[in-house]
Amino acid sequence: MIVRHGHDHSEGPHTATSQLSVIQQTVRLSAAAGVDVWLRGGWALDFFLGEVTREHLDIDFFCRAEDADRLVVLLHEQGFRDDPGPPPEQQRDLTAPNGSEVSFALLSWAADGCPTVAGGAFAGERWPADLLDGGTGQIGDVVCPIVAPRAQIEIKQMMPVWVPGLRRRPKDAEDIARLNHRLSELSAGGPQPPSRTPHPS
Repeated sequence: MIVRHGHDHSEGPHTATSQLSVIQQTVRLSAAAGVDVWLRGGWALDFFLGEVTREHLDIDFFCRAEDADRLVVLLHEQGFRDDPGPPPEQQRDLTAPNGSEVSFALLSWAADGCPTVAGGAFAGERWPADLLDGGTGQIGDVVCPIVAPRAQIEIKQMMPVWVPGLRRRPKDAEDIARLNHRLSELSAGGPQPPSRTPHPS
């Protein structure tokens, strides 16, 4: 059980314990099937920092577009159900048996190797070139590949520019500050993250 800021995060679909169990299950299932997934969004921040910083509404991953159908079938076999949302060639949204919401944004690659949006209205748009260079992050005994912290900062800074009308959220500014602070600590020789490995090729 994880307790932060005086709150009990032991029950319910939006709690740390519930969502961490889904992250662990997804990583184990995908790894056994040879499917690469990378945690993104708020949980990627937390796995980089090594602690739960706030309550998260959902769990966000990246996945290769060519692996999406196989991964979804495997998750269906574990009791996950589809949650209609964005175009399926762009993102797959599911709900875990415990009620946690999970999304998989799909990736393709440009000719120069840069990851891109796989489908939908923004198909072909480029993500940061170092998006998948984050290695792994860890909270407790749960280890998961994460997007690169520098790429996380760029995405949070640029999303309102890439998607006109999307408002800047206070939590994004807080996340950017946390990421920059931790990166500064690391560059100054501070304690290293618990687990860092190259991203899967």
